Amino acid sequence: MPRIRLDTDGPVVTVRLDNPPMNAFDSEQRDELAACARELADARGVRAVVLYGGERLFAAGADIRALAAMGPEEARGWNRALQRTFDEVARLPMPVIAAVTGYALGGGMELALCADYRVAADDAVLGQPEVQLGIMPGSGGTQRLTRLIGPSRAKNLLMTGRRVGADEALRLGLVDEVVPAGSAYDAALRYARQLAEGPAAALEAIKVAVDHGADISISAGLALERSLFAGVFGTADAATGIRSFIEHGPGHARFEGPAQAD
Repeated sequence: MPRIRLDTDGPVVTVRLDNPPMNAFDSEQRDELAACARELADARGVRAVVLYGGERLFAAGADIRALAAMGPEEARGWNRALQRTFDEVARLPMPVIAAVTGYALGGGMELALCADYRVAADDAVLGQPEVQLGIMPGSGGTQRLTRLIGPSRAKNLLMTGRRVGADEALRLGLVDEVVPAGSAYDAALRYARQLAEGPAAALEAIKVAVDHGADISISAGLALERSLFAGVFGTADAATGIRSFIEHGPGHARFEGPAQAD
């Protein structure tokens, strides 16, 4: 049975983890997610993506029983493939929103960290508990978490393995919005639809500028920004937006974005 399901709602696609009971990442789910990420990266009609594990939980991490049966070399290769898969999700050209419900632990939290925006249900629980197993996160947890909430806070979560509720996650900056239980997916989908109406090339350029600019000097980041600005300025959406602003004021432009794939 497929462990990943794609649900399409116009220009918004939901990547639905479907590996009960805990959506734990095994090799099959990892490979299916990688294939989905590659498909979405080249899907010209897709303008936003929602990551979702279902109403009960997001994902509870890797399949520990499967990992326990691996030797060091096999585990290293398995982890390398999962890290590469999550990186493909993080590098999707369109906005990615995570709808976090129930547990997002270990690899589940690392996948949520790949999103550009995280909406959490008020009963969600997040954490990187790997240290409690004598190991450490290996699919972006040490790197994306540190960039998101800072080194001291990241070390606290990583070194203790403690779990945090939605309210604390919001205070830490680990999630961006907390909504009542049962409404996280609808809230994420609503935001995704809003972004999907925006200028696709500009949104992609903003994502590149923020994600890559954070890892380089300010002067290099400004050079990157200038280059991206010049490229976006020549798009049809830029012409539409500027013309709409002059004729009707801000907020009235209707962007078409790239042509739909045949």
